[in-house]
Amino acid sequence: MKSNFQKQIFNGLIILAGAAMTLSSCQESFLKADPLSFYEPTQTFSTESGLKSVLAITDRQLKRYWTDGDSNEMLPIISEYTMSDLMVPSATDKTQLLDNVSEMLTPNSDQTTLLKLERVSTIWFMWQQQYESIRNANTILTYIENVTSLDEKTKNMYIGRAYFHRALRYYNLVFQFGHVPLMTKVLQVPKLNFTSTHRDAILDMLRHDLEFAVEWVPDQKDMEYIGMVNKGACRMLLSKVYLALGDYEKAKQQLDIIINQSGYALMTEPFGTFYNNYTASETWPITRNVIWDLHRPENALINANKEVIMGLPNRGSAKESFLKHQLMRCLYPFYFNGMVKTPDGKQALLNIKRNAKNYNPQYDYMRALGRGIATARPTYFYQKAVWSVNGQMDATDLRHSVEHGNWVSMESLKCNNIASAYFGQPLRLFDDNGKLLCADTIRRWYDVPHYIWKMDDPVYEANISGSDGNRGANDGGNADWYLYRLAEAYLLRAEAKFYINPNDPTIKDDVNIIRKRAHCSQLYEGNVTIGDIMNERARELFWEEFRNVELTRVSLCLARSGRPDEWGNTYDLNTFDKQEGTDLQGGSYWYQRCVRYGMYNSGQEIVIDATKSHLNFVMNKHNIYWPIPEKEIKANNKGQLYQNFGYSGYDASIPLWESWEEAVEDESKID
Repeated sequence: MKSNFQKQIFNGLIILAGAAMTLSSCQESFLKADPLSFYEPTQTFSTESGLKSVLAITDRQLKRYWTDGDSNEMLPIISEYTMSDLMVPSATDKTQLLDNVSEMLTPNSDQTTLLKLERVSTIWFMWQQQYESIRNANTILTYIENVTSLDEKTKNMYIGRAYFHRALRYYNLVFQFGHVPLMTKVLQVPKLNFTSTHRDAILDMLRHDLEFAVEWVPDQKDMEYIGMVNKGACRMLLSKVYLALGDYEKAKQQLDIIINQSGYALMTEPFGTFYNNYTASETWPITRNVIWDLHRPENALINANKEVIMGLPNRGSAKESFLKHQLMRCLYPFYFNGMVKTPDGKQALLNIKRNAKNYNPQYDYMRALGRGIATARPTYFYQKAVWSVNGQMDATDLRHSVEHGNWVSMESLKCNNIASAYFGQPLRLFDDNGKLLCADTIRRWYDVPHYIWKMDDPVYEANISGSDGNRGANDGGNADWYLYRLAEAYLLRAEAKFYINPNDPTIKDDVNIIRKRAHCSQLYEGNVTIGDIMNERARELFWEEFRNVELTRVSLCLARSGRPDEWGNTYDLNTFDKQEGTDLQGGSYWYQRCVRYGMYNSGQEIVIDATKSHLNFVMNKHNIYWPIPEKEIKANNKGQLYQNFGYSGYDASIPLWESWEEAVEDESKID
């Protein structure tokens, strides 16, 4: 049997077409093969409706990074955060939990299923799904000349959108896996002699393609529907590619256009509809504020929201069209059992059912906050330290505000067990004798960004009786999501200015405008470091950005520009991603943040009362790139794919295509 990657090469013809899509999603049935598509691809893709169908699939695939797929305990984007400074895997009932990344992440791991639940890893998902999306984009590019009904403007619009989709996936791949195989067309037969293409060569192709897309893809304001690829999204991705290639002035120019000339504006006041009824307002009241409104799915893509550059429509009741965000189940603490106790030994938090005689809405935490199982959890850095600016904890930042209801800390919850003498009192981590009152502080005790992770589910909200499977509206529901917001454009422009001139006094203005919107009392003064910018990205773009990808891109930018990080370290372009070890010396900027800010390499083994009784979070310098899957290397049995440094199979002498034009020319050479 061929590997997934190889099957995508010659099965690219098995794409569904000829069916219409809904305005904001594509139907699940599009994923089923149509015999006519299989045998007559040139006929299928001779109409505009065929192109629309494939583009609809590719649009829909964007949502899968954030939404529940094959498991109600995993979210695909989770590896982007656990392989960073902001989160770690925390499902301590999984014996294969990927805590010691240095030893456990190998070319042979994570490939049996897309979502590797027992390891809390979605690395194989990222490889497989991104190549599947590339295949779909290539289908449009391969067959578009067959659609003779299109005028030049419309044809170039479709090409530009396909370029964007392909570019976004390759942008992710080169910062997750490094040098990877380049595919730009649908081949009629399998190719088993691929040569990997250098990261920079792929980035150069993305630059070329996205410049075309920026020219031909229309602005959102000129489009009938929301959620399709637009010019603003193309500019955003092009600016990131320019940064990665060292074209900092060009990146800034694109960001200047987005910020000053494209009609976007930061949302600075409450807007849209204030949906407070489903938050169990008597349990966890929300004081209306702009941060809460900005992150409500109901407000994300409305016309009044001038901040959204590109969003992902994903709300409704049609199971085949929309994908569920299981945020409240996967990411909130696992505290609704006897593992979190009161000082008198009672269970601290119970599932309070609304049809019970003694129901008290003041304590219905499961409805308000979800029934979390803590598949992954935020680091101490994200919970606490990152919110300190100028050496002071910013007490007024709305994004970290328990007072407004946006943020939930364990200490802000109260015991709801009437059998305990501590009923109605705030939860405590220790009793009077210093004894820990929960099984562990990895899975049971941490803060959460409620304004991001709170998701409504009107179907489960109607379930007042509760059950073991569905206890009311507390798993998370369908939700429109952001791909790009204007806030990120400001932070990218600050970054571009930093590489051009780190003494530029306007860098702080681009960061502070985001902080002012969040009502922060602490603003940056003087020179802003790359660390300040990346910290603000953590505060503003948590669970939106691909954190691991962006940290790796910035690592490349620092090495290419020679600019120092916040600790004064500089990096060598030739060696930043080819180092081994778990000490604090050297490595990349990505590694330094994982170790200095994250929960990795503390030197302490964590003993917990769980199936996975010992945790040892370890990251190696070579883990900046994930291993190329061994099954893909073996399937390419008439050629050699490049394996990354530090993993079994690495060989520096394996050739790489140094230009994308060479790689494209080689695609049609079947041995």
